[in-house]
Amino acid sequence: MLQSKLFTRTERFAPKDEETVNAQLLTRAGFVEKLMAGAYNYLPLGLKVLRKIEQVVREEMNKIGGQEVLMAMMHPKENWEKTGGWQKIDVLFKVQSRTEKEYALGQSEEEIVTPLTMRRVQTYKDLPLAIYQIHWKFRDELRAKSGLLRGREFFMKDMYSFHKDQEDFNRFYEIAKQAYLRIYERLGLTAKVTEASGGSFSEKISYEFMVLTDAGEDKIYYCDACEFCVNQEIAKQKEGETCPKCGKGKLFAAMASEVGNVFDLGQKYGKDFDLGFVAEDGTKKYPVMGCYGIGISRLMGVIVEKNHDEKGMIWPEIASPMKVHLLGINGVSGAEIYQKLQTAGVEVLFDDRDANAGEKFADADLFGITWRAVVSPKTGDKIELKKRSESEAKLVSIEELIAAVK
Repeated sequence: MLQSKLFTRTERFAPKDEETVNAQLLTRAGFVEKLMAGAYNYLPLGLKVLRKIEQVVREEMNKIGGQEVLMAMMHPKENWEKTGGWQKIDVLFKVQSRTEKEYALGQSEEEIVTPLTMRRVQTYKDLPLAIYQIHWKFRDELRAKSGLLRGREFFMKDMYSFHKDQEDFNRFYEIAKQAYLRIYERLGLTAKVTEASGGSFSEKISYEFMVLTDAGEDKIYYCDACEFCVNQEIAKQKEGETCPKCGKGKLFAAMASEVGNVFDLGQKYGKDFDLGFVAEDGTKKYPVMGCYGIGISRLMGVIVEKNHDEKGMIWPEIASPMKVHLLGINGVSGAEIYQKLQTAGVEVLFDDRDANAGEKFADADLFGITWRAVVSPKTGDKIELKKRSESEAKLVSIEELIAAVK
């Protein structure tokens, strides 16, 4: 990709109405553009990041047996009335057509995935099943804030599992939990599994996956000696007390951003739609269901919050929009290097603009692409290669460059 052909341009200053780091840097770099409060357009480089994160999530969901579908975003009112969600869920966007029929914009998919799945389940032998999608969601937040961390429109992976009994759900939950932790690890994040209330989705305890960040909207207590973590809203403990789990560590308070959750939905939705299956004893039973969400656009914002410096973003390699940002400076074009990288199958953004070295370096730091490669009169027949997260650069050949980034 030629940087001179990008229809976006970098901005020197952050928008005055953006307070969080992720919104400021992503907007300045031309990765996203705010359309209105809580809704963003994703521009070429930003969309590439979103797709990279999406693919990591997809790979891990497929590994644990998830089957990907794509469900409608506009839902009939009748489905939501059957579950009580039409009346109870205050963040539900409701729209009316010219025929006076009413619809909901999907903020979760239990009302759709339950009949979709259970119409295809006859007996206990058809279970368990795990169905997921990666799609846009809508929530009528009173105050959209924090850039990509809390929006009215957002990109999300939601999976729903169906089980013959509670024991099988518990088994699968542990599998899903480990998959979630692998996702965060691959994306360079450390997430804490936090106990929280089920909220609108369930009366049972749910689990949230939290990443510590000052831009977060949740207050948590976490242990400094074990994995214990709890949302302050339901906590029986206070800051500074001894951990109730390990009895060794102390509890510390922190702000965190939720990057995933799991809800034990019980048998509610099967009962609401009166869709069950024939159990081993021949009786009709309703499935125990689980809901597993990961906000992909939110993850993009959290990654920026956790990986940046005063110059710009620092993408982990797996989420970087490109592998290499190639800069030709002081009269050296770099076109030949660009062609060789493309031939080798390396994703590369080539800054071929007629701009001075300072401007090119500043944009490279702002973009945060994992590898920066510079050709100039000083490098001769070599290339100056540096990781965005590191300060030291080294001179390499084109072959060494390709080997390093692949």
